[in-house]
Amino acid sequence: MKLYYKPGACSLASHIALNEAGADFSIEKVDTKAKRTETGEDFLKISPNGYVPALEVNTGEILTEGPAILQYIADTNKAANLAPENGTVARARVNGYLNFVGSELHKAFGPFFGDTPLEGAAREQAEANVARRFNYLEEELSDGRKFLTGDQFTIADAYLFVVANWTSFAKIDLGQWPNIASFVARVAERPAVQKALAAEGLLKKAA
Repeated sequence: MKLYYKPGACSLASHIALNEAGADFSIEKVDTKAKRTETGEDFLKISPNGYVPALEVNTGEILTEGPAILQYIADTNKAANLAPENGTVARARVNGYLNFVGSELHKAFGPFFGDTPLEGAAREQAEANVARRFNYLEEELSDGRKFLTGDQFTIADAYLFVVANWTSFAKIDLGQWPNIASFVARVAERPAVQKALAAEGLLKKAA
């Protein structure tokens, strides 16, 4: 398999999940502005929407959309326990968090990644939108659970970890949400996470 990624982008969640699964895969960096891969391929021929992640599976087919890729990784590597069985309430809960992070929290960070720096009322509104989503997750984690659905790390946790770390880029203090901050620190210690961060040049070396 080959994962097309951009360092620190949402594709990092798929990178983490592949490491957690012990999958055999390679990675190729993408310049999402130029729409070229690091080997010079036209990325639009790989992913028509031009964004990461994209995963080339062993059949040569290309999967796109982060949440779909995360579920594919979980479902084809069941021994890694990255998601409960399909058709169960437990799986629906994981998918619920996965969808919330993707459709609500991820999208709320969108304005911070625009070409024009956020200032004044526009920044205040964007921060408020992020805060509203974090407030919900902070309450969810307030019962002392280790991860979003309990003691088992899942694909939803990988996604939340990545998006929550965008607070550094956006210059938002994650400490406002201590349960989420603790969650991020806990996930960061996982060997699969350290390995992915190092491979994407986000750490000096792997743990």
